[in-house]
Amino acid sequence: MNDDLTLFSSPKLKDVVQDLRELLSQGHLAFLLGAGCSKKAGLPLMFELTDEVLKHEKIGKETQELLDKIRKFFSGAGSATIEDYMSEIVDFLSIAERRTQCGATQSKVSLGDQEKDATEFQTALDEIKQAISSSIGDKEVDVVTHRQFVRAIHSSLQAGKAGRGVDYFILNYDTLIEDALGLEKIVYSDGFIGATTGWWEPSTFNTDGKSTRVFKIHGSIDWCLLEGDSLPRRIRSGIKTEFARNHVLIYPAATKYQETQRDPFAQMLNHMRQSLCPSEGNEMVLAICGYNFGDSHIDLEIENALYRSEGRLTIAAFVGNDEPEGKLKKWLNHPEISEQIRVYAKKGFFHGDKKLKLNDEVPWWKFEIIARLLGGER
Repeated sequence: MNDDLTLFSSPKLKDVVQDLRELLSQGHLAFLLGAGCSKKAGLPLMFELTDEVLKHEKIGKETQELLDKIRKFFSGAGSATIEDYMSEIVDFLSIAERRTQCGATQSKVSLGDQEKDATEFQTALDEIKQAISSSIGDKEVDVVTHRQFVRAIHSSLQAGKAGRGVDYFILNYDTLIEDALGLEKIVYSDGFIGATTGWWEPSTFNTDGKSTRVFKIHGSIDWCLLEGDSLPRRIRSGIKTEFARNHVLIYPAATKYQETQRDPFAQMLNHMRQSLCPSEGNEMVLAICGYNFGDSHIDLEIENALYRSEGRLTIAAFVGNDEPEGKLKKWLNHPEISEQIRVYAKKGFFHGDKKLKLNDEVPWWKFEIIARLLGGER
């Protein structure tokens, strides 16, 4: 399949594309972006990142042995990734910390023929996060598509709507959206005060709805904690700090519930809930790209927002499946919220009880295709 856009001008899809552009041009707009959106820039998908991390030089011998044991727990699970392995370690760490806090004589956790304490699990997590940060941050990336995307969102779709803010909820650890916004001279807030090196100040998110905001829901490769801090700093790569902790602030999806009870994640998710449930008289569109609905906590936030919004939230999901599956299929089949769901799938378009099935594959899920379509290209 090539990236020719001719198919989108066909009689069957022409109106669907025009309707999409109109949908994203009105009211308030938000995007939920997953790993699939970073692939075109040269960054790995999750299964590719997993392979890189498992053999990365930042993984020490003891951490490698721990990962080998944990991987055996996932035997037969073909889709397990480094995030799943990290989640397992976080669970073991929680057990060890709870036992230690309670003063238990047996505070270590047994893994086969080994016993490990909380410090060993924390060290393993730090090494894995450093490997992830290196696997993403050390690559030369191409931000052309991301620049084209934000240009389309903030120029083509905003004609006559100067000052309309856009919320970006980012599930990736990379900084591609921030880089693209900066290169396109689009002012945004991301919770930090300062420049490349900054400190967390969530009041920057408190806008009148006319500013662009970036929420890194799973953390970022340029976030870290300094000794004694409870909130993140953004530290430019290469800067050495006297009391720096080698602790990159990124979190796997499966452990997000635990982390969402703490700041800064509690603050970001509170803003997400407010954004996705607009006040009476306002409408919100959430466009979802590059995400396979594999984070149960994020899925629950979206589902709750659909019910709470009383019809004022519309979901536009771009997926690589032939038809809606999983959560999307469930939402489309629920009469109370089905009209709020639009799915742009590989073999058709689905909106409420309306279905437009196609024989040809439509590459809606490709981030570069979405950027071109929203920019007005045909």
